[in-house]
Amino acid sequence: MGDEVDGHEVDRSRAILLIRRLAALTGALALASAGVAHAGDGPDVGAGKCQVIKFCVDVGVGDETGGSGGQAGGSQGGSDSGDSKVECKYQKVDPKPPAAWPGWKGADPKKNDVYFYGCSDGGQNNPDGFVVVPLGQPPAPQVDPRVLAQRAVDSMTLLGPDIASPRAAGKYTVGVPMWMWVNQSATTFGPNTATATAGGVTVTATAKVSKIVWSMGDGASVTCNGPGTPYTSSEGMAQSPDCGHVYAKTSAGAQNSKFPVTATSTWTINWQGGGQAGQLTEVRQTNVQVAVGEVQVVR
Repeated sequence: MGDEVDGHEVDRSRAILLIRRLAALTGALALASAGVAHAGDGPDVGAGKCQVIKFCVDVGVGDETGGSGGQAGGSQGGSDSGDSKVECKYQKVDPKPPAAWPGWKGADPKKNDVYFYGCSDGGQNNPDGFVVVPLGQPPAPQVDPRVLAQRAVDSMTLLGPDIASPRAAGKYTVGVPMWMWVNQSATTFGPNTATATAGGVTVTATAKVSKIVWSMGDGASVTCNGPGTPYTSSEGMAQSPDCGHVYAKTSAGAQNSKFPVTATSTWTINWQGGGQAGQLTEVRQTNVQVAVGEVQVVR
């Protein structure tokens, strides 16, 4: 008998701890100051009387094991944390909240159920809180907004720089300033926006090139924080104001007598959705062969 009592006390302690964490997560549930009482002989316990919200949630504590799931009441994304294991669960709210509860968001209380999604890690994996679903339909598995953000980025077809200058067919001269610039489009420079949706979560991502690093083939590297400025004949021998290079030697000794120039763009992607926001980075390259010679003086 002593072992059974101790076992029940362990379950009871775990249940109390989980309820307190759920209450802290949402700011909507609170434990009665008088404590928490057993609901029968099993590990299910009630939250007592409510102090903040108009209804309470009964929480069942299952086996504390890791794993993945998505079924109502099953574990979702459990992971180890020290000596304890994180458990994330959907818990059905029964009885349902009143019709005046703002969380219904226009849904018919007679045709829908309410679940609470919470984790035993103090809420680090609790993105949504309460979820409203049709009667008899289990909640959809939680979707990581970061995964959706990457999915949105993958749909953008981001490309390397569309190099306008230097041109592969161009002839360039030692000591003469070279102006580098790129053509701008949604897929080669941005901005480029896309969305991805899954499990009721929608994420919007916007990508734009934040810098282009030019490897000039002669050992030099030039970082440009924009698309560069197109050259016009009125500029004469002036250097580019934001993206240029001056070759000090010819490309005669290079393979095919041309310098291999590589333009590497860094795409910075800002995304938001599912109650979260973040930033991703993608890198793309474009290559061009550049012939650099010397001025021929005729006497």
